[in-house]
Amino acid sequence: MKTVSPYSGESMRVVKTMCARDCPDACWLDVTVDNDTVVKVEASTENPVTNGLTCPRAAGDADRTNSMDRVLYPYLRKPSPEMGYKKVEWGQAIKKVAEKLRTTIETHGRESVLLLDYAGNTGFITIGYSKRIWNALGVTMTDYTICSASGHAGINLHYGLRYGCQPMELEDKKNIIFWGFNAKTSSPHQWALATRARRINDAKIIVIDPRESETAELANLWVCPKPGTDVALAYGVAHYLITNNLVDDGFISTFTSGYDEYKQEALKWTPKRVKKVTGVSWEGIEELCKMLREKPSVFMIGLGLNKSLTGAESCRAVSLLPALLGQHRGFFYTNGTGRYIQGDLFGSTLQEKPSKTVSMISLGERIAAGEFKFVYVVGMNPALTLPDSNRVIEGFKWDDCFLVVHDTHITETAKLADVLLPATTYLEKDDVYVSDSHPFVRLGRKTIEPIAESRDEHPLMIELARRLNVDESWVHVDPWVDMEKNFREAFIEGDFKDFLEGKPMQLRHRPMDEYNTETGKIEFASTSAPEGVSPIPIQMEIPIEEGEFIMLNSAVPQYTHTQFTDVYGDIPCVAWINPEDVEKMGLDPKAKTTIYNDLGQLIVDLKPTNQVPSGVIWCPRELIDSEGNHQNSLTHGTPQLIGGGPMFNTIRVRVRQ
Repeated sequence: MKTVSPYSGESMRVVKTMCARDCPDACWLDVTVDNDTVVKVEASTENPVTNGLTCPRAAGDADRTNSMDRVLYPYLRKPSPEMGYKKVEWGQAIKKVAEKLRTTIETHGRESVLLLDYAGNTGFITIGYSKRIWNALGVTMTDYTICSASGHAGINLHYGLRYGCQPMELEDKKNIIFWGFNAKTSSPHQWALATRARRINDAKIIVIDPRESETAELANLWVCPKPGTDVALAYGVAHYLITNNLVDDGFISTFTSGYDEYKQEALKWTPKRVKKVTGVSWEGIEELCKMLREKPSVFMIGLGLNKSLTGAESCRAVSLLPALLGQHRGFFYTNGTGRYIQGDLFGSTLQEKPSKTVSMISLGERIAAGEFKFVYVVGMNPALTLPDSNRVIEGFKWDDCFLVVHDTHITETAKLADVLLPATTYLEKDDVYVSDSHPFVRLGRKTIEPIAESRDEHPLMIELARRLNVDESWVHVDPWVDMEKNFREAFIEGDFKDFLEGKPMQLRHRPMDEYNTETGKIEFASTSAPEGVSPIPIQMEIPIEEGEFIMLNSAVPQYTHTQFTDVYGDIPCVAWINPEDVEKMGLDPKAKTTIYNDLGQLIVDLKPTNQVPSGVIWCPRELIDSEGNHQNSLTHGTPQLIGGGPMFNTIRVRVRQ
């Protein structure tokens, strides 16, 4: 099945497409092309959620597509690392990859091969169908826990599936609580809808965050708990609602189970205890809860909340609060599981040889130990984005670790590759993208021909499959034909053929009052909690010693992880610190400062500010200092108990000058 070409034969044209970035907003974009060159990327007005607004990343895609940092040709590393790379023909490069892959499997076994991929491009063909060859080979895969997995797992314990509020519903809310969610930066369209609700519906915007983020600065109320104390804060809110008869008893008796156990725990969180643990005064909790008297409310749970020692527990605790108020799924985390897209796009259930799965969070230890002899990287920059990044880099440098990187740009990981292959950006191929928040989709169209010798992931994987004699039919299936079957029940109106013709479409959404739990209800006390996990949320203690800080990190507007430094320059190498800590430690605010722990160090500029409380340091994600030290060199590779996610926001550090 072929897509309809957008080309008109004219020099100047506008191509309607959709953003492929790992972002909940998934903008619809109008891309201006002149002589097969992207000259401007603007927001489309045809999507009711992303209507006419886009972020600096999408706006910078014209420059990023034409960047001097693009990988334009295949390269092989010369015999000595000091000698750099040599440009080769595609045939030579793919032959080298195929031969090395075949030899590695024959010599060391399929588990010695690691596919290391993530969502640098979220297209179903790019990250889905391209993965089928690796599943057919039965190589080692990761558990893909680097981003949101622990929050998913935590919320699933109580709801079965973690979908919730649709962005379009924000305008009807009276209270919008952004909990660990800097929406103004990381989801500007949901922020725009929230501010519209405030303007037309007198809604109140409440932010709960240990940093006064861009969102917190503009909120009606900012609540600042100590990092990782969100379960205690949630129980404090529950305590107030219960003791002030603000709980919807009828809803609880009809649609929930396990409430008595949860209530018993909530009542233990007295005002004194909550303040001691969270640092938040009971007056602050009263102010928040008085706002909640007006209904409906929605709790917007940020991905940053789930990236800590207490991440899964925090997400599950917050997700239960709207049930107290009598609301079905009155939260938002991600909405991917609320769709009716069927089938196994990745092929993980179609293989005869089940793949070994390893923790993405603890990969540094495995790679440094030489466990993998062949690593194929696509759609991510693991040298900077994985925890324990020094050990990741150490392992990639081993002589017996053959590293292949397929990327659009010369990343820190690409610089370590034995074979470097040029990839197309999302503007150079057709694909299918689905938002994690809103239900609106349109075909992601190719806007220009691939630059230089860049190649799409899927055709490259099909060629590799042929060279390795991987002949399973499900590997070689036409993705466009297969997706027609996957999307058979996905749309409210129309079908996949309409979608391929470029028509704007809307995905169906599962019922808000449907719960995929054993009881068929919201489970305040989970019946599916595995051994060692409490049925109700628990407040974990974050051990911290005298003189230590908790270092937080989050996104800044111009960057998606390590992308866009070629457009906007280096990520600012700055650390926010409370003035009290500066004075107490006798620090010179104008002097270079070292943040360090047992894993590594960062040399940063200090920014004394009351936007972070005492004992907390905040840095932009993922910075590199002037000496080449990178932020995740300070992050331990220990996964969370629930969901196996990272602990990027529970990094314990010290400071010296």
